[in-house]
Amino acid sequence: MFGKKTQQSSDLTSPENVKKGQQVYDRIVSGKCKTKDVTAELDATYGRKPKRG
Repeated sequence: MFGKKTQQSSDLTSPENVKKGQQVYDRIVSGKCKTKDVTAELDATYGRKPKRG
């Protein structure tokens, strides 16, 4: 389709991404990650651009 951007999703079940996600989760539950930084940290971990809004 012309003029449409395609969104490529991350495979969150790959071993590499599971490990990355676990590390972020550990930071969240240990209190090392501030609440407002959680989304930004997950976006950075999985290589996603933050949503505008």
